[in-house]
Amino acid sequence: MIIDGAAKRVHIIQGEYKVVSDPDVVLSTILGSCVAACLRDPVAGVGGMNHFLLPGTGNSMASGGDATRYGVHLMELLINGLFKKGARRERLEAKIFGGAKTIASFSNVGEQNAHFATEFLRDEGIRLVGASTGGDHGRKVEYWPVSGRARQIPLTGAETQKTVALEQRPVIAPRPVESSIEFF
Repeated sequence: MIIDGAAKRVHIIQGEYKVVSDPDVVLSTILGSCVAACLRDPVAGVGGMNHFLLPGTGNSMASGGDATRYGVHLMELLINGLFKKGARRERLEAKIFGGAKTIASFSNVGEQNAHFATEFLRDEGIRLVGASTGGDHGRKVEYWPVSGRARQIPLTGAETQKTVALEQRPVIAPRPVESSIEFF
């Protein structure tokens, strides 16, 4: 997470989420096939954003997957973060962005991500008030979580390919600390 001091801009990267109640904060992210869900409670004056790579299920994580890559994990973290700041489920509203098919020869994981987000919100009883998903180019998204204002900026082909390259980088787990002891 990067905070731009003057603008109170917080950049969300893959595997992150952020919940805020400051009306001067704008959350931003850059998406290719990833999806960002933006949720808020207009009465409590709190909102947030997440950024996930894959839809995922509990089975994906149980088999050793990195939980921060999966939408199911990040959606739960975002919703629970909103509840901790006073949001109520029946007042939540959502906008989703991303899910582009950025490489024609690959499976359309972006479409799967967007479908997952839409179904998850429906199953949780959270109203979807806006969405911009699909296409073949990435997008930069800015979201003011307290007001619900959102802006998206389409990326060029070259910018999209940079985003795709970042999304495909493997998450490197920290090396375990050597715990064996050798006696002489």
